[in-house]
Amino acid sequence: MRFFTFCAVLLLSTLPYAAQTAKPSAPMQERTIIDVMNQSASDWNNGNLDAFASSYKNSPDILFIGRTISHGYAQMLAAYKAGYPTREKMGTLTFTQLEVQPLDANFATTTGHFHLERTKAGGGNADGYFLLVFEHTPEGWKIVRDDSTAILPAK
Repeated sequence: MRFFTFCAVLLLSTLPYAAQTAKPSAPMQERTIIDVMNQSASDWNNGNLDAFASSYKNSPDILFIGRTISHGYAQMLAAYKAGYPTREKMGTLTFTQLEVQPLDANFATTTGHFHLERTKAGGGNADGYFLLVFEHTPEGWKIVRDDSTAILPAK
């Protein structure tokens, strides 16, 4: 009987520690990452590329795969600013079909579809799919890998 009492006391004494070290639940990770995606679209649609870029980890190690492979936050931000220098070129960004797959407490992937609604003068509409890898950092969930594929318009 004393052994079982000891085990019960031991178990109960570890609950506060377990609660402090508990990892975020998968639904919480998913909701938070979707919030990051929605905020980045809102920042884009407000014409704020610096705020949009804050969804990425500010690191020289982040990786972008598209028409080319490139590295680094500074290079990514410079490329966005060169490619989308005006509100007309930026258009309106929407994300759909978002799916978050938690990998562990610190990493998750996100897939989805992007649509950029633009005038013909702004470059016309653009669509594509993406696979993002998010890392949970002290600043929150940040994109560390971005593999985006544009869908070419039908001819």
